[in-house]
Amino acid sequence: MRVGAFVLAAQFPGQGQGEALHRAVRTTEVAEESGLDSVWLAEHHFVPYGTCPSAVTLAGLLLGRTRRIRVGTAVSVLPNIHPVALGEQAALLHLLSGGRFSLGVGRGGPWVDLEVFGSGLRAYERDFPESLDLLLRWLREPRVSADGERYRFREVPVVPRPDELIGGAGGPEVVVACTSAKSVRLAAERALPMLLGMHCGDEEKAEMVALWRTHAIAAGHPPEEADAAAHVSAGVAQIADSRTEATETLVKAMPGWLRLGLGAHVTVDGRPRSMRDPVAYTELLCGLHPVGPPRLAADRLAATAERTGITRFALLVEGSGDLAATEENVRRMGAEVLSQLR
Repeated sequence: MRVGAFVLAAQFPGQGQGEALHRAVRTTEVAEESGLDSVWLAEHHFVPYGTCPSAVTLAGLLLGRTRRIRVGTAVSVLPNIHPVALGEQAALLHLLSGGRFSLGVGRGGPWVDLEVFGSGLRAYERDFPESLDLLLRWLREPRVSADGERYRFREVPVVPRPDELIGGAGGPEVVVACTSAKSVRLAAERALPMLLGMHCGDEEKAEMVALWRTHAIAAGHPPEEADAAAHVSAGVAQIADSRTEATETLVKAMPGWLRLGLGAHVTVDGRPRSMRDPVAYTELLCGLHPVGPPRLAADRLAATAERTGITRFALLVEGSGDLAATEENVRRMGAEVLSQLR
């Protein structure tokens, strides 16, 4: 089982953006010190829900500051960037980190980002499969051209080649954020592991894993390859001496951040949007994930792995909004939870 931290660089009420970013960096440093396997970095634009606008840029900094831990994006928003540009950045991080980089990609949302970056609503609604396939070709082939509906260009060489990792083989891992049956099928047909959201319970995640396996096999991938897919389950982790204490910590801090951060999203086309009740959502997350004493946290992770077949986790550890509390949370994850799982 591989347990990592999910880092949003969340800006809680009363905090500055620099403070949120500093906490993200320190969380990664402490995660490596504490024995966690990975750190997954979120990407958001124009909202305090997350203050990191470029997950690959932050990944580059953190890979340079660490020596062992895997660093991934969760996710890089593909409609906001040319697939070749993202592929070049991913190849660079893969090669220079000795293969410690994972590229997570997703569609994002129908937000004003699409207007600002000039990609348009179509990039979100229709063009994600074409963008994903171009990205994958860039990471797997020595020369690439494009003749699609969105991207067209003459053949060019791939530089740097991601398969030229010294002492290793192949390019960086690619993971796809999946929130619907359509995205599950898209990932499965390409044999790409899924990143499943923290709002999903074990039953829903198990259903998505089963659906992914069905589509992967139907697309011609061997059953043993489908069974070995390294999906990632996102969640929340807060370790305390009691479940009540851990829950109170999150219920006290997270609703204010959720209300401020999620409420700041603006749709590109003025479509109406609804937002979860922040307190109810926080309570839901506390019930689904490892929130409580170390034994409960370890048992909950083990149970999720057994029910879903997922053995990789990306856990939000900054839910207290406080730097010192986040560092303590990560250290307890390493010393008191991982030791029980291993």
